[in-house]
Amino acid sequence: MFAEERQALIVDLVTSSNRVTVSDLASRFDVTPETVRRDLDSLEGARQLRRVHGGAVAFDRQSMSELSLEERQTQRQDEKQRIAAAALTMIPSSQTGSVLLDAGTTTELLADLLLDWTPAAPGDELLVITNAVPIATKLAGNDAISLYILGGRVRGLTRAVVGPSTIAQLDSLRPDIAFVGANGVHAEFGFSTPDAVESAVKTAIVRSARRVVALADSSKLDKETLIRFAALGDIDVLIADALPSDELAAALAAADVEVVIA
Repeated sequence: MFAEERQALIVDLVTSSNRVTVSDLASRFDVTPETVRRDLDSLEGARQLRRVHGGAVAFDRQSMSELSLEERQTQRQDEKQRIAAAALTMIPSSQTGSVLLDAGTTTELLADLLLDWTPAAPGDELLVITNAVPIATKLAGNDAISLYILGGRVRGLTRAVVGPSTIAQLDSLRPDIAFVGANGVHAEFGFSTPDAVESAVKTAIVRSARRVVALADSSKLDKETLIRFAALGDIDVLIADALPSDELAAALAAADVEVVIA
């Protein structure tokens, strides 16, 4: 088989499955790993795919690509609603609890559900901490919730409050449970997001909470974006709308991450 034919087949494979590995391609085409690496280098140079550790992914899965909040709010709404509903069941309605909501479209849907939150008994309280301007705006309308918005610079693309002062505040907090979003969940790379300043805040959120629940629809699974903010083992629960791939499921189980399918 000529190199051009093999490379065309590699492009077809990466387009259909989103990811290929050097070892699988070497076995499939009966060539050496070095030959496959040269093929992948050539295809990346032609903007047909993107090299990652151990293989390649589809070129449209750019590590720094990020949609605006408005664009993301129109995507996968049914799946995100189910994830938000599953997350709501983890929030206490009795006694006193504290919850931290990360910025994001799925956490914002969870905030929508909290608009109807009421204490189970007189004296029960719920404190909600957030770095998301839209979430704070919504929850300010529920007098039954004590609301704390983190201070800092507002990032226009996502309406998230970010920066050193945000992280300093998080370092002084210890909420009962944090709900955090992710742009990518990968067996080897962990939980990731494209932006450095948001990644730093997410890392502080994960570090601060007694229990961390990641909310990620299935389009985020098996995906790597630019910056890892948490290893798999840093997260207690992953709520998704579909079963992870076998590889990701095995990695999550090995990291003792509970997986909830909404």
